[in-house]
Amino acid sequence: MSVTAGDVRTEEEAPGLWERAGGWPGVGTAVGILALTRFGQLVMLLWLGGAAADPVSLRSRLLVWDAGWFLRVAVDGYPHDYTYEPDGRLAGNELAFFPLYPMLIRLVAALGVEPGTAALLVSWTASIGAAVALHLLGTTLYGKRAGWALVAICCAAPVSVVLSMGYSESLFLALVAGMLTAAHRRVWWAAGLLGLAAALSRPTGLAAAVALAVAVVLVLRAERRFQWQPLAAAAVALAGVPAYIGWVAWRVGDPSAWFRIQAAGWGTSFDFGASTWEFLSRTLSTGDGWVPLSVALILLAAAVAAGVALANRPWLPLVTYGLISMVLVYGQAGFYHSKPRLLLPVLLTLLPAVAAAARARPRVAVLSIVAWAAFGLWYGAYLVAVWPYTL
Repeated sequence: MSVTAGDVRTEEEAPGLWERAGGWPGVGTAVGILALTRFGQLVMLLWLGGAAADPVSLRSRLLVWDAGWFLRVAVDGYPHDYTYEPDGRLAGNELAFFPLYPMLIRLVAALGVEPGTAALLVSWTASIGAAVALHLLGTTLYGKRAGWALVAICCAAPVSVVLSMGYSESLFLALVAGMLTAAHRRVWWAAGLLGLAAALSRPTGLAAAVALAVAVVLVLRAERRFQWQPLAAAAVALAGVPAYIGWVAWRVGDPSAWFRIQAAGWGTSFDFGASTWEFLSRTLSTGDGWVPLSVALILLAAAVAAGVALANRPWLPLVTYGLISMVLVYGQAGFYHSKPRLLLPVLLTLLPAVAAAARARPRVAVLSIVAWAAFGLWYGAYLVAVWPYTL
């Protein structure tokens, strides 16, 4: 599934992406695939939620955990300092959460929409953008069938339930896929703006910005002439994560403020994979409970899938984004059951399945993806409706 030709092909020589993607019918099919996964997810949530011990409404389940933090930022803004527990220990607070998603919630709420509803509207709208961007990315790299397969496999993956929740994953996924598509097509102004927006959505936006810089280097090496547009795009995107972390440092008055808040609130710190290795070793040898075991297997499967993808030499910026993102996920300490969610936007781990679906006969591809979706949608719904811990 090599696309090395895409590294040096000029934009004028390439067929129009919109036509390759099937135009409006092709994009409509991608959105329809997303709609099927979201409908199936909500049905699963209603089914499992109805059987759960605590009678919670569907809307409430979609606005739990991180959604509450985003809503507090959207409604009340960011705090000006550290937050402490009653015993004096440093606690996590809203400054840990990047600003773009809550800013959009606030914007929609300013139109008179209740903030929780605004959060879901932003997330669901971003999911539509993600479906379109994923289809265009898959198409520009591997062809139209691969574009549809990428939408289906990503949007039905385990923990894709967050695409329906008040979380920032759908927004981040749309921005990253859009940035990679724009970079591959050499639409630099769009790539730079989308890369900056991704960097202001999640800390892993730094991986996307570095990937854009790699795309720029490939182009400059191939064409051997100075071009300010791609350089400006990379610079703009690379500024996003340092700008927010620097703003938090200025607001609190401590250069390490964002990192200290992350560690205090969620145990998030980079330990070079020691905690992930310890979790895998313990769970696979002596751990009990099927959810921890399933998370361990997902982490192992994702690593193997990434290795298979790398063997096929995919486009280098996509590799860069995927590998840096995976290093951040596997290399940091934190809640182990959140790691499958953090892997959702990585994309590199999905490429072997996307390639297989694109090559298979349509009936085989559809049946395989339906089976994948049945498990993935149920798994995510179970974690939200039954599993008692945060994602």
